[in-house]
Amino acid sequence: MSTTQSDRLRALLEPLVAAKGLDLEDVEMSKAGKRRMLRIIVDSDEGVELDACAELSREVSDELDESDVMGEDEYVLEVSSPGADRPLTEHRHYVRAIDRLVKFQLAEGGELIARILDVDDEGMDLEVPGVKGRKATARRIAFTDIAKARVEIEFNRKDKKEEEA
Repeated sequence: MSTTQSDRLRALLEPLVAAKGLDLEDVEMSKAGKRRMLRIIVDSDEGVELDACAELSREVSDELDESDVMGEDEYVLEVSSPGADRPLTEHRHYVRAIDRLVKFQLAEGGELIARILDVDDEGMDLEVPGVKGRKATARRIAFTDIAKARVEIEFNRKDKKEEEA
């Protein structure tokens, strides 16, 4: 997707997405056979429900039909949430990942798996799980020390609400 088309799409989509109380995370264009695939990724602090994606998809489709941003060629539109395995790249991603286990690739090399406890403007407070029966330890990490980060999927993780009940 050309930069100009990408910029035009974002300019068209951002007000629609923001009006739903969502963040526009990404706009991807790819080939799907003879057609193009336009994938719009949205998220919010509370997550995104399927109904919200469907409603936004209808509105985006109407707007795209009224504009010339996509040209005359056929395309498939998909509106979805980013999924659990997306990289954490923005401050808001880390805030949304509080209480989640995250795998960090460190800028200096090496990796760290830890639970995010709190996030501020400079970095975050982590809880590094103990190994072989040892207690968890606290650690502070600056955003500048992170090369990559991704939430680790936990199948046996207890939700805070379940723990409080």
